[in-house]
Order: sequence, then structure tokens, then C-alpha cells
Amino acid sequence: MKLLNTVSELRTYRSSLSGSVGFVPTMGFLHEGHLSLVRRSTSDCDHSIVSIFVNPTQFGPNEDFNSYPRDIDRDLAMLEAAGADAVFLPAAEEMYPPGADTFVVPGKIAERLEGAVRPGHFKGVATIVLKLFNLVRAQKAYFGQKDAQQVAVLRKMVADLNVPVELLVMPIVRESDGLAMSSRNTYLNEDERQAATILYQSLKMAESLIESGEKHAETVKQKMAEFISNEKLACTDYISISDGDSLAEQTIITRPALISLAVRFGRTRLIDNLILV
Repeated sequence: MKLLNTVSELRTYRSSLSGSVGFVPTMGFLHEGHLSLVRRSTSDCDHSIVSIFVNPTQFGPNEDFNSYPRDIDRDLAMLEAAGADAVFLPAAEEMYPPGADTFVVPGKIAERLEGAVRPGHFKGVATIVLKLFNLVRAQKAYFGQKDAQQVAVLRKMVADLNVPVELLVMPIVRESDGLAMSSRNTYLNEDERQAATILYQSLKMAESLIESGEKHAETVKQKMAEFISNEKLACTDYISISDGDSLAEQTIITRPALISLAVRFGRTRLIDNLILV
């Protein structure tokens, strides 16, 4: 497995490849969700490149950029075992040289949900992902469904800017009790970790209500909020039932629909979602 630290090294390596290339962008501290993307890439493509970069431009001033979990040696061992051919591991100065001030500004789809709570977040995401797409020049790029709004923003960017890459979205990988795997789960203490199971439980409750015939989005969201409020360690940021593509909020639930939520447990903020097709 090749380790690439600079843009120049990545470009040289990419030029040496023939056949199809798959790409998995990550911020590291990998878990089974990430590895499922890598394994899918190695199954689909002749070559698989993974990036590890904790992108400073997608973190707000009071967010966890400095404390975001990092363990490069562990990550590299996991990626090699998963079959990655190369890992791009740049420094921040490599991706944002002094004087860099050009950014991708996504549209209305990035202003809702996470975008409303974390202003500028998707500007940072779209910018770094487009830079990586330009460097890796992959035919296929792999993302997890857990970051549903990120996927929607990037799909819109790829379509609007005519980026020649196919986005493939893989299912959420969950712990045995339903909690979506996330690098930020490591922030949770034992009690918070147990409480965090309320996210998936509330999503499944909503799904059951809708399958039983409830069509009013506000009714479902209210019942989810009441259910979550029974967990004293949980503090809800938002609950959404939206169109699966535009993320516009629904009044009467029509499919495909995205049920998504963000909930805080102490200092840790977790997101999760479920798609109704």
C-alpha cells in the first residue's frame, strides 16, 4: 500500500494507474463503516485510493477540530487489511497553501438541517471534496448514508459542476444495538453511550408510525420528540422529515423521504437517518 503525502506524489501515482479507480474520502479514525466503503471500492474497481484528512474548513470556531480523534497508525493498518492500494495523507498546508481563498459555495440544499446549525460546514465539505475529486480523478467515489445531507450536497455539486465521477452511497453500518458507527462515538461516556441508542429507536418508531398509515410529518416528528425527551441525557437539535433529494421539509409524507435527526449527549452531537423508499 502506497502512502502519499503531497499533491505531487498523488498526481504522479495517479498517472501511473491504468484501469478503473475508486476513491474513499475520510477524516480518519476509521471504523467498520469506512472499511465497508473501501471493500466495496476494491470489489468494483481496479485500484482504490483512500484519503485521510481532517479538514479544518468544515469545522466551526467552537467545534471539535483540535480534539477530533486521530490514530494514523491504526488507520493505515486497517486500510491495508481492507485492500486499499494507496492512502493520501496530506498536511493542512498541502491542501490549503498560504493565500488560498477560493471555495465552493453550495446552494439552498446546504442551508437546511446541518447547514442551519453549522454555518459554513458544507462550504468546507464541498471545497475539499471537489479538490480531492480533481486530484484523484476516480471513476467512482464511495460515501456512507449516515451523512445523508453531505451526500445530497455532493450529488448536487457533481451534477451542477459536471464533475466526471459516480457517487455510490453505502448503507449505514450499525452497532449491535442500532447505534450508527461514528468516529465521534468515542466521545461518549458509558451512560451517554447507552442513551445514544435512542436515535435509532426513534427512527424505527417513526418508520412504524408511517407504515401504519400516519402521513402528517408534524405528527410523526412530535411523537419522535416526545420519545426522545424520555431519555434525560438526550437533547434534540432537530428532527426532520424531508424530500429525499432536495431536503425540503414535507408536510404530508411522500416517498422517497428522509427522516433525520441530530441529538446531543453531553458534549457529543450525533446524527442519524432513515430513508423511506
